[in-house]
Formats: sequence, C-alpha cells, structure tokens
Amino acid sequence: MSRSDLPLFAFAGEMVHPDHSGALWLPDHATLIVSDLHFEKGSSFARRGVLLPPYDTRATLATVARLIDRFQPACVISLGDSFHDLGAQARMYDDDLAALEQLTRRTDWVWILGNHDPEPPKALGGRACVRHAVGGLHFQHEAAAIVQRGEVSGHYHPCARIEAEGRTLRRRCFVHDDRRLILPSMGAFTGGLNVLDPAMRGLFGDNLTVWAMGRARVFSIDEHHLRVDQQSLRA
Repeated sequence: MSRSDLPLFAFAGEMVHPDHSGALWLPDHATLIVSDLHFEKGSSFARRGVLLPPYDTRATLATVARLIDRFQPACVISLGDSFHDLGAQARMYDDDLAALEQLTRRTDWVWILGNHDPEPPKALGGRACVRHAVGGLHFQHEAAAIVQRGEVSGHYHPCARIEAEGRTLRRRCFVHDDRRLILPSMGAFTGGLNVLDPAMRGLFGDNLTVWAMGRARVFSIDEHHLRVDQQSLRA
C-alpha cells in the first residue's frame, strides 16, 4: 500500500492513515485497526421482533477480508464490540464462523473486549485483552475519563453532519485531537453519534479534527462546517 494512496498524519508520534472503509492503518507497524463490527446485530434485533436482513455479519466480514487482502497486515486489532452480544457467536452461520476463523489465522489478531462483548470469543483464534499498545499508541474500546496521549478507541460510532456549498451530508468519521483518536464503527447496521454531541465533543480539546468517510477516500472537515443533528436542535 503506497503512502500516496491515503491521507497521512502524525498522531502521538506515529504515522496513521484513516481509510474510507473506517479502518485505521499504521504503516510503520503493518497494523490494521477496525472498530465496532457488531457481528449479529441483525439477528439480535430479529429476536426482539425488529426484522432486518440477516446478512450484516457477512457484509462486515467481507469488508474486513477486503481490507486484509489490500493492506496485508501483520496484525489486526478489533477495538471491541466485535460481537453485538454474548450470544452472537452462537447465532452466526457456520460458513460465517469459518470465514472469521480463517481471517484470524491469516494474521496476528487482537480482540479488544468491549461493553457488548466483555468475554473473548471461543475457538475463533486471536488473543483477547482489555488494552493493547503498539509504539506510542494505546488501544482500548472506550475513551477513558483521564486520557493518556496516544489513546485510540471506538465505542461512540462518530458521525459528522456537514454543511458546505449549500448541501448537508451525514457521514461516519474519524475524530481526534492531539491526545485521543476515535474510530467510526464498521458494522453494517450500526448507527452513529454526532461529533458535536456533548457526550463526544467533551472528550476533545479545542483542536478537533474530523476525517469524514467518502466513497473512495476520507475528507478533512473544518469544524465550522459541522452541524448538530436535527433531533438535537429540537431537544
């Protein structure tokens, strides 16, 4: 993967590439980070009577497989909530389980435990932990109350509502300052929290940077182009 193919910036002394898929690539460590895959969210909703197409896990697995083919990582870090609940693995189709196990065998795989999946998956390969460090970066599922420089997390599913040139768009996004970075969710059925919501904006300092996901690249968005969601205006 050529560095010219993706935007590149320094974060906590490490060079990082935000990808339009929602993954983060660390070229100096050959490490790929994905977040909030939420396998079997569709089947979880179906059990509660909300019928959704039962193929979200397969679609998300296909995305991860394409990323591994593209980047050829030495390590993949999944930043928690990889499974939507503790019963998700048991609900997966056998061929999806086999595909996931094959992915974890292709590379060193790290499962960060999240609030939806506080226990490690069984017999799927990889290793599980609450936190993991690579170079100057520290990976965990949720942003800590007291931030350590170089913190990388997920959990919040950040999205940006963007107003520019008379148009308004809402896109999943990466968001960071000089201390912490939060990845967008990659799960097919996951929603998102506006980066200007107090629950998220309060995690960052004044130098907020947003990289919004487009179809083929990410775009750096100035904060003055960001807008709150309409429901926030009515609250």
